[in-house]
Amino acid sequence: MKQKSSYNQTEKSPLFTFHFSLFTSIVILAMLFPIASFAQGGTVSPYSQFGLGEIAQRGGGLNQGMNGLGIGLHRSYLVNPLNPASYAMTDSLTMLFDMGLSGQITNYSDAGKKDKTKTANFEYVMGSFRISKVLGATFGILPLTSVGYNYSTTAKLDEQTTVVTTHEGDGGLHQLFVGLGVRPIKSLSVGMNAGYIWGGYDRGVVANSGSTVNRLAKIYSAEVNSYTLDFGVQYDHQISKTDMLTVGLTYGLGHKLGTDAECRIISSNSSVSKNDTTLMKVNNALELPHTFGAGFSYSHGEKWLVGADVQAQFWGKTQFPDYYNNQYALRSDLLDNSYKFVLGGEYCPRWNARNIFQRIRYRFGASYTTPYYKINGQEGPRQISATVGFGIPIANSYITRTSLFFPFVNISAQYVNNYATGMIRENTFRINIGLTFNERWFAKWKVE
Repeated sequence: MKQKSSYNQTEKSPLFTFHFSLFTSIVILAMLFPIASFAQGGTVSPYSQFGLGEIAQRGGGLNQGMNGLGIGLHRSYLVNPLNPASYAMTDSLTMLFDMGLSGQITNYSDAGKKDKTKTANFEYVMGSFRISKVLGATFGILPLTSVGYNYSTTAKLDEQTTVVTTHEGDGGLHQLFVGLGVRPIKSLSVGMNAGYIWGGYDRGVVANSGSTVNRLAKIYSAEVNSYTLDFGVQYDHQISKTDMLTVGLTYGLGHKLGTDAECRIISSNSSVSKNDTTLMKVNNALELPHTFGAGFSYSHGEKWLVGADVQAQFWGKTQFPDYYNNQYALRSDLLDNSYKFVLGGEYCPRWNARNIFQRIRYRFGASYTTPYYKINGQEGPRQISATVGFGIPIANSYITRTSLFFPFVNISAQYVNNYATGMIRENTFRINIGLTFNERWFAKWKVE
């Protein structure tokens, strides 16, 4: 394929614009990769003190605009890491870059008391390209879990003694991954993500009895360096010239992380200068669950798309370390199987129209998720979420409105409600902002 352009000393050619855009993309990625490497969780939820923390929302701007829809979905001009089989459909002429940020406001209420927090976080960075006619590749950094909380409770032991207990923690897990998707026959794609995960958590429970007398602290910590493997398959059924049904399946390998978990118990008294410290350790304590997903999407050309996903994470078969009965050991009754149901869609009035509002991709989504942890033997809060989003195309001097391969600004607004009877209620409003670059790396340019 040849792209023609005029070129002289006084006129900026599309070829120059192409290289300038590519240079800008690489510079931005170079700045964001170190941020992603050291970024920790962007949560302040007290529920992140359980298990491995709050499960992070995953996916790029396309997925986030539809509240996490993606198992039975592929687009040749956008990155979808939720099913690696989708990489096989990456356009043969482009190199895709996708990166995103988020900011959120969370309101808490419990027994008549209210509080509010604000956070911002770097979410992801990904790239995707075609290796051959039937083989596509993707790489990137995604969050897995996040830990971040700090709150205190007060209790009276007797008329003269008050105990103030402080709970705090931070950390999270992140994934650096590469993935391949291949299309062995016309309608079938299969793929795999292989990732390196790193991170950990530090959690503390500190009880102070009296103003300056007794102090008891339990410090929990773990550091993770391990791997992940995810597999996916997609099948397309062409219903008519414009209508297509795509179904997908995914599987995530569950395994031990090879991580030792530690618990330090530190007892001190203001009248005694020496602290008493006890260190306990559980070897090979943490693990990831087996996960399964199934989904479909029904599309009518580039005009509209609807789909649904169901995902299952089998945490109930895993164990987690805990301090109880004066010992630190693995327990099998702290975690539970988690299920997520997603419904989403996208509508574009006319992707090649002159009017910018007709070219925008309007997205929506809703989901329902059951918790993967228990609190004092009871099921944790269930989550209901709804999203509206926009994929705004940006044309430039070498990508016109007659091409699907625009750079995209992906913006979505999400409402999340966590609620269980007798527990803290969380209401979160989140803004996700992503930018997708479509670089024509593999086009043959001809200068005249």
